[in-house]
Amino acid sequence: RHGIRAHHGIVADVSADVFRDVTPQVRVSAGPRASFASADYFEAYYGVDADQSTATGLAEYKPKGGLKSVGAGGAVTWKVTDAMTASAFGEYARLAGPAAESSLVKARGNKNQFTLGLTLTYRFDFSL
Repeated sequence: RHGIRAHHGIVADVSADVFRDVTPQVRVSAGPRASFASADYFEAYYGVDADQSTATGLAEYKPKGGLKSVGAGGAVTWKVTDAMTASAFGEYARLAGPAAESSLVKARGNKNQFTLGLTLTYRFDFSL
């Protein structure tokens, strides 16, 4: 992914999931995750310049690009109808590399990151 407003960096996510159909309508999936980012991304979200350091008391930090996080994720997906699916998902990521070394994370953050969510998808069928 390429940032367009908040930053001009690049982020690449890698994942590999195993899927298991529990019933014809319910599927469970899970697998490892890794995320990498460029220096521009890390500078926008984890960097601390001289002015920010003075204002916050955090140590200055100018990150390079590299590994952002590693973790695991999983989901349960329910096929409500032929056109609609609902999912619940969760993911754990441990910040690594430049993100974990940031003075912002060390002083005020946490290397352990959790994401939980729900989705509802509707597929419109049409033909031309």
